[in-house]
Amino acid sequence: MTRMPHDLVHPPKARPGERIAVLSPSFAAAGTFPAVHEQAMRRLSEVTGLTPVEFPTTRQVGASPQARAADINAAFADPAIRAILSVIGGEDQITVIPHLDASLARRDPKPFLGTSDNTNLHHWLWANGVASFYGGSSQVHLGPGPGVDEIHARSLRAALLTGETIELTEPGESEDYGIDWGDPRALTHFGEREPAEPWTWHGPPRSVSGRTWGGCIEVIQWILAAGRFPFDPDVLHGGVLVIETSEELPPAREVGWILRSLGERGILAAAGAVLAARPPVSDFTRRPPAGERAGLRAEQRDVIVDVAGRYNPEAVVCTGIPFGHTRPQWIIPHGGVITVDGAARRVIADYS
Repeated sequence: MTRMPHDLVHPPKARPGERIAVLSPSFAAAGTFPAVHEQAMRRLSEVTGLTPVEFPTTRQVGASPQARAADINAAFADPAIRAILSVIGGEDQITVIPHLDASLARRDPKPFLGTSDNTNLHHWLWANGVASFYGGSSQVHLGPGPGVDEIHARSLRAALLTGETIELTEPGESEDYGIDWGDPRALTHFGEREPAEPWTWHGPPRSVSGRTWGGCIEVIQWILAAGRFPFDPDVLHGGVLVIETSEELPPAREVGWILRSLGERGILAAAGAVLAARPPVSDFTRRPPAGERAGLRAEQRDVIVDVAGRYNPEAVVCTGIPFGHTRPQWIIPHGGVITVDGAARRVIADYS
């Protein structure tokens, strides 16, 4: 069994004025909804001081896996590119991974930011000894609405530029989805936001500081099924498992089944803490009443707490943190260190 490296390289930060590659490793939303994308590029430059650089498939809808992989390889190979941001997720990035050149990422590691289907790229980078940042989607978190959410802008700068340590806090409001990107109002209005529930804490009142690993739990299942997770769970010993669910809105029982498989694999027993993101529970076609939405979030919380407790009663579990498919969104380290303090009920992320 191949063992993943214990030591991960933390790529050097970019500096204002340097270039950031903006890629579409999955769905090329930038090509389908160019007005939102172009506003995102302006805001990316304003918030970070970096210069966005597009590649051939950034706006190419339906580009082949080989072509999208070529852009990723080119971004790592170009010494002028000092960071990489994914436009959005999708559902077929798993087909891109076999065409990547790991030697390029190892030779010149750069901060990579992406969410959802980009779990594939995060795990590929981890396997090749490179830490990254889970979260960030120019099409979701930079382009739409009247501006960039404060917690997103702060963690974006920390991941790309400053490397500071930040306590993750609850922004107090949340939306599951915004206005359709084909509607001109998407450029000036947020979606329907509602008050967010407090985070919940479970397990022993102790503090855990460990390296993070995880992502979108549905994509983790695909990676496991493809046999691209060939390592000893002890590599995660004492670490922090981070999980979130997608806009496909999987029922709580399915989330529990996937998490149970991670338990059987030994991953839950190895983790010192589990962070579960606030899940989306509605979309453009399904928006249950407020009470039902709260109930759906509670169902997912309860199944995560139950399964994690069965496999590892010593794990500190915190649910509800907005690092997943809802907005506002914290970008968090993947392969970096997060402290989960069950006694003080604080979560602190190191973006170095």
